[in-house]
Amino acid sequence: MRVYLTESLRNSLEARILHPGVNTMDILTGYVAAIKAIRHLDSTGVILEMVTAPIKDYLRKRNDTVRRVVTGLTEEGPTDLSEELAKGETIKECKDSGTDEFSNWENWQPDPFGIDASIMQYNSSRKMRSADIISMVVDIYGSKELFMTEYRNLMADRLLAQLDFNSEKEIRNLELLKIRFGESLLHSCEVMLKDVTDSKRINAHIHSDGDRTENQLFDISSLIVSAQFWPSFNKESLQLPEEIENEFKKYTKAYEAYKGNRTLNWRTVTGRVNIEIEIGDRTMEMVVSPILAVIIYHFQTKNEWTIEDLSSITKVPASALRRRLSFWQNHGLISETTPGIFTLLEKESEKSQYEDMSLAEADEEDLESAMASASDQREEELQVFWSYIVGMLTNLDSMPIDRIHQMLKLFASHSGGVEFTQDELKHFLQRKVREHKLIFSGGVYQLAK
Repeated sequence: MRVYLTESLRNSLEARILHPGVNTMDILTGYVAAIKAIRHLDSTGVILEMVTAPIKDYLRKRNDTVRRVVTGLTEEGPTDLSEELAKGETIKECKDSGTDEFSNWENWQPDPFGIDASIMQYNSSRKMRSADIISMVVDIYGSKELFMTEYRNLMADRLLAQLDFNSEKEIRNLELLKIRFGESLLHSCEVMLKDVTDSKRINAHIHSDGDRTENQLFDISSLIVSAQFWPSFNKESLQLPEEIENEFKKYTKAYEAYKGNRTLNWRTVTGRVNIEIEIGDRTMEMVVSPILAVIIYHFQTKNEWTIEDLSSITKVPASALRRRLSFWQNHGLISETTPGIFTLLEKESEKSQYEDMSLAEADEEDLESAMASASDQREEELQVFWSYIVGMLTNLDSMPIDRIHQMLKLFASHSGGVEFTQDELKHFLQRKVREHKLIFSGGVYQLAK
């Protein structure tokens, strides 16, 4: 009966949610619901482990899983993760430990009867008996650091999108996450919130200078970040028009006068711009990204641009620029009259076939994250160890992954470097194999000749 129930539940979940047509948040909702329901049926955790194993494997393959989990933890949604976070329990590491059964002997339970010993060999069901829902969701990847990196990214995006954010909610989420994940992993987030508070004070001081504000073309409100505590930014560029750049220089001088020996290094591609467009018989007020604002700004000096000329003056690659131009096409302000040539539509009656296109794609482009993804940042952190790996393989010729991992952990502990799991190291080394920098043969890695 147990085997039949397990197979039926497993097959049903695979058929319903484990396919490309289901979005990641719905899969997570199903995973959390399955955990809650199956625990009522079987407290041993064996059925839960067998039924949910395919869900965990599938979620590992989706690029947006970590971001969706973090979103579920910090925002109200269908997964109930925010409700679990509010319970305030300390997260439990799902690691094998031979001493757990002896130290917690009063709560010991025997292995369930009639289960194949191979299923129990990793003690996975024992871990699931005591693990809470958030611990099990985090265990999909097995790394708290990866989740905290993604949380930093999401917080950074929210702070960059608007200075007038809900500080009470952010602070509450931060305190709850500290209980779960520990303070050391969230110190950077505290600094980020402090940067926002300090930036508001600096903006208020600079805006209070009447002499400076009299001649300015527009208001600037800056978010001044402590770069070493924020996530890495996307490596994008944007050349501002000269008159706009001059306004930023004025702000920089005012900041230097206020802060003495400090200056500002502007991220022109990041932030939000409030614009008002008057064209023909139309007036539009919008909040857009700097790239979109600069694109439409150039059309007030010239009604027609080639993609190459616009790319040259903005320093934005043509492929990325074309995606941004589609935003203005979908709003009926620009039309691609001939391939590669874009023209300003001064009258609403001039709208072409682009007016019927959905705005969803263009709006999505405008909401792209300003931060590098968590996986990209993790790759960058592991890249620090590459020269050390090369040195080891040069001296020892070839090494298995467990030996490489042990030596790198020793190196990281002495140097205060980044911690990483053997699985993360395996993915990193396999990428080097694909790049023909390493050879993997017979269970050992060696340098490519």
